Amino acid sequence: MKKIVTVLFFAVASLAAPIGLAQNKDGDVTDMQALRAAIKSDKKTFVAATLQLTPAEAKKFWPIYDAYQRTIDASNRKRALAVEAVVAKDEDLSNAYARNLATDAIANDEGEIKARRALQNRLMKALSPIKAARYLQLESKIRALQDYDIASMIPLVR
Repeated sequence: MKKIVTVLFFAVASLAAPIGLAQNKDGDVTDMQALRAAIKSDKKTFVAATLQLTPAEAKKFWPIYDAYQRTIDASNRKRALAVEAVVAKDEDLSNAYARNLATDAIANDEGEIKARRALQNRLMKALSPIKAARYLQLESKIRALQDYDIASMIPLVR
């Protein structure tokens, strides 16, 4: 159990190669393995290199970024605790426990959607729509990698 939880926390907390390898010559992020490596190495540096913000844009962007990351980190901790509880049980779940687990998972997803909507609204005011959309796409790809890594380690409830 501790091994699974340790691996889960690692996957949630991070996602390793030089940052430039995750982008093609046009600056597009299409190689998901290279993206995983760049994010694991230094997500903030990778985001900065991908967005190429002006100093004025950076001054507006980074507080928004930091606030969103804190929200997502809290969500990740809730998800990790739920997974840890399932793994720790290592037995069949009761119907009531499974219902609560499913309800909590959906509530967590809804909280993330609300946070993404707030992020989008703030970014559209702070950056050009193109840079805002670029960051939203990048964050979506990063989240997809994290979700995949987490899902691959979680056993189905029984």
